[in-house]
Amino acid sequence: MLKDITLGQYFPTKSPIHKIDPRVKIILSIAFMVLIFSIKSVASYVVLTGFLALVVSMSKVPFRFVLKGIKPVLIFIIFTALLNMFLTGGDVVWRLGFLKITKEGIEFAIYMVLRIIFLVLGTSMLTYTTSPIQLTDGIEALLRPLTKFRFPAHEIAMMMSIALRFIPTLLEETDKIMKAQTARGADFENGNLIKRLKVLMPILVPLFISAFRRADELATAMECRCYHGGENRTKLHELRLTKFDLKATLVFVGFCVVIIVLDIVF
Repeated sequence: MLKDITLGQYFPTKSPIHKIDPRVKIILSIAFMVLIFSIKSVASYVVLTGFLALVVSMSKVPFRFVLKGIKPVLIFIIFTALLNMFLTGGDVVWRLGFLKITKEGIEFAIYMVLRIIFLVLGTSMLTYTTSPIQLTDGIEALLRPLTKFRFPAHEIAMMMSIALRFIPTLLEETDKIMKAQTARGADFENGNLIKRLKVLMPILVPLFISAFRRADELATAMECRCYHGGENRTKLHELRLTKFDLKATLVFVGFCVVIIVLDIVF
């Protein structure tokens, strides 16, 4: 399961999606999230599915690698679907005692499942196609206007980038600890909930110690390199918008217009 968590991982390759400016990708990702929870028609979801499949294909990220990101949230998706099916009012299609499933509940559950899947896949493309350095520069550039109000844009961007970068590292560390505990006879698969929680303690303690040690080593390394925040810092590669970024934005805007029109018509 831990190997299936791909959040924060960067897939280095050459593709049109990788070439897009990180600032543009961040803004388009936010717009994509808003669009997902705004549409309601079947036709809109069909076009949205095709568009997302096209983006994944153009990114040259293996489709199996992209689907791995859904497995960690599969339980949450199932729970959300069941919650909407049983708690949404409307025309009853099945009843067992106080439990009932309505037609509206089934439709709403399907929409919510699709929204969560599209949300995971769509936002994952941002980290798959954007390196941590580019992501930091993009976030910092978007937050830069807030520096006039003494907002620490560079520090916030750096913390977010470090957090995303260390997710795969901590997952790898957790996997090593679990394998070591399993070799010592620990059983993570059998037993009730309380027993499983007790077994997790030998994992959490060394994991927290390792995380704090890595954080201390990173802080020491940054101090040794005379890091003092974003003040008077220069960049090796300055972000510049190109015609390709403009074309990508226009294509996305056109796609949004088509989706909104279909949602209104149907």
